[in-house]
Amino acid sequence: MNKMQTFHLILVLLCSVFVLGHGFSRNLPILSFDEGYSHLFGDDNLMVLKDGKSVHLSLDERTGSGFVSQDLYLHGFFSASIKLPADYTAGVVVAFYMSNGDIFEKNHDEIDFEFLGNIRGKEWRIQTNIYGNGSTKVGREERYGLWFDPTDDFHQYSILWTHAHIIFYVDDVPIREIKRTESMGGDYPSKPMTLYATIWDASEWATNGGKYKVNYKYAPYIAEFSNFVLHGCTADPIELTSLKCDDASNANAIPKGITSSQRAKMESFRKKHMQYSYCYDKIRYKTPPSECVVNSKEAERLKKFDPVTFGGGRGHHHGKRHRRAVAI
Repeated sequence: MNKMQTFHLILVLLCSVFVLGHGFSRNLPILSFDEGYSHLFGDDNLMVLKDGKSVHLSLDERTGSGFVSQDLYLHGFFSASIKLPADYTAGVVVAFYMSNGDIFEKNHDEIDFEFLGNIRGKEWRIQTNIYGNGSTKVGREERYGLWFDPTDDFHQYSILWTHAHIIFYVDDVPIREIKRTESMGGDYPSKPMTLYATIWDASEWATNGGKYKVNYKYAPYIAEFSNFVLHGCTADPIELTSLKCDDASNANAIPKGITSSQRAKMESFRKKHMQYSYCYDKIRYKTPPSECVVNSKEAERLKKFDPVTFGGGRGHHHGKRHRRAVAI
């Protein structure tokens, strides 16, 4: 067992107890941009507003833009309010995600929210995904529609990451839970990560497998961010062997997990809005990955939505999976 593995075994329970020992997110401190983040790329396409707590990221013909957290975190609760660009947004991707690819080039971890733009008259979609230990060949994507227009107003998007599970939230409604299983092994994200937000041109894959591209006639595309929450155990960026955990002033600051009422909301959301799940993709996986729990009703619903992908029939399938470049 190497130094890093020993470190994680000793400290991972500490972090999990910290995260699970609190309650809900509304009472967590809202950070200004400069308190938690730094400019990543895009020059003046990143604009911090006068209040210091809101940021505009824009994409134009020159470049996209992005920012990154100043600290590395091992577990915690991470959140931002986001308003997406309207009108024609095909090929545009806005991402809010955690990664350590800059430190672990060949065995990185990642937890993703990706917002996929669309042609006029079609709605934005959300994609969630995780990677652990460089397991990029096993995509764990899910895609969803939303019950609101994300371009009309701000909505909160949050990630809860513990030793035991990862939960994605939209406006405090859990939309996906990934439980750590023994069979997943190192595929579960387990090393310290930083948090990123970016907007960029993904014309080659994002809308109908690349059929519709970014049209810069509608640029600049502006994604707005506010209500930043970075609440977790920070790790030393050099040694990765010392942790400092935030102490929430309110004992109910971090979600303990999914309550029975929240689980009902999550099941309702998934029944109404999920459009793709890797667990049912019979073209990519003849046998679902080990952590998948197959629901027959869910399988039938998705099969009707896309009989080729979820029924295992023949047809053209866009199997290419994008690996995000931080700077484009």
